[in-house]
Amino acid sequence: MEPSQPPSEKAKEFPTTPGVYLMKDASGVVLYIGKAKNLRNRVTHYFTKAAAEDPRTANLVPLIADIDFLAAESEVDALFLEARLIKDVQPKFNRDLRDGKTFPYLQIRTREEFPRVEVTRTPRRKGVRLYGPFLNATTLRRALLVLQKVFQFRTCQLDIRSQEERWRWFRPCLLHSIRQCTGPCNFRVTREDYRASIKSLILILEGKKKRLLSRMRKEMQKASGQLLFEKAARLRDEIIALEKLDERGSLDRQVQYEVFPINPKKGMKTLKRDLGLPSPPRIIDGFDIAHLGGEETVASQVRFLDGLPFKPGYRRFRIRTVEGVDDFASMREVITRRYRQTGEGEEFFPDLILIDGGKGQLNGAMDAFRLLGVTPPAVISLAKREEEIFRPGESAPLLLSRHSAGLRLLQYVRDEAHRFAQHYHHLLRRKKLEGEMEQARDQGKEIAEDADPTDK
Repeated sequence: MEPSQPPSEKAKEFPTTPGVYLMKDASGVVLYIGKAKNLRNRVTHYFTKAAAEDPRTANLVPLIADIDFLAAESEVDALFLEARLIKDVQPKFNRDLRDGKTFPYLQIRTREEFPRVEVTRTPRRKGVRLYGPFLNATTLRRALLVLQKVFQFRTCQLDIRSQEERWRWFRPCLLHSIRQCTGPCNFRVTREDYRASIKSLILILEGKKKRLLSRMRKEMQKASGQLLFEKAARLRDEIIALEKLDERGSLDRQVQYEVFPINPKKGMKTLKRDLGLPSPPRIIDGFDIAHLGGEETVASQVRFLDGLPFKPGYRRFRIRTVEGVDDFASMREVITRRYRQTGEGEEFFPDLILIDGGKGQLNGAMDAFRLLGVTPPAVISLAKREEEIFRPGESAPLLLSRHSAGLRLLQYVRDEAHRFAQHYHHLLRRKKLEGEMEQARDQGKEIAEDADPTDK
């Protein structure tokens, strides 16, 4: 076996797209996980003289024996993928994001007469406008303070009702005095005017903040021109905080199951209705394909029983017949291998088979069943970008509400299959590296045995 490619050379072959990179030591242990807008540019920087001398990377660089990457669809996706991997792997050189905390959300309680605005890690499911998850709670709170100065909304826990006269004698807090709250607790603002401000806040949170940022930039330039540098610096920081509001995940794509626990029975019942199944799918098999840098393509199959992971039913596969990156052909191979014995009557089919991907992956799975000459149970695929559900013989995808218990169960199965595939892939890469090191040691011993001990 030829020695592995040096990481400095391997980095030059990385794509110029967003993603996450993993730095490993000679034993295959992940030392550091980082994200990048441009993988090639970011990773090649580690092998420059500047990185070797930089105090932040000087201790890491000499230990790097191998590097891998995981592609992401966008820079924001890369940020969340990095955070999730750091929490799972706990690399030595990553100091941030290693705690077990969930990502925070911005929540507006719209069903209240005077909606409160709050940062929370335990959001409600109904009666709120929810934004996030956000990567950084400190940055989110800083942005919230800026917005509070503009829209003067309340962040307190008071249960204010316009019919209760007692609020007319309530004393507003300090935030009203410094003009960061309009004082609904003392009826110093009408219900209609307050809710109008909340509507404006919602527009900002949904991306329409260009006018606000333009006004703040003009104020910053004016302050700088008047040599009011502290004010200009404060405005600069506030602008940055508002811009970072865009660095958030999607409620659909970055689902935190610790935050939104799934009701398995409700999910199965919903899937029966939405997919037109004869009965709730008690057994669901989920499949995913994984490859790092186009090498060591693997597949995973997870099994859920009554809506929960059933670990004895998990399977993993090394793709044997497909060269390069071809997810469609890889899916065809793994489905054929997994259900060949099922087609011969040696094992039962699940109630539902879920394929991670779009039409192409679904077609690959259906091709496998045609080759086996068997009629499968319900087979669907779930495309991650828009959470579209594709079904055989139907051109239009099925879109379920993001609040659907059935969709959330499918997302759980899909994400668990993805996690299991990535875990297997890392395991194979580590074994491969250990094998190369063992072979190198054996070659070193052979050279030593052949050498004449009297030679100098």
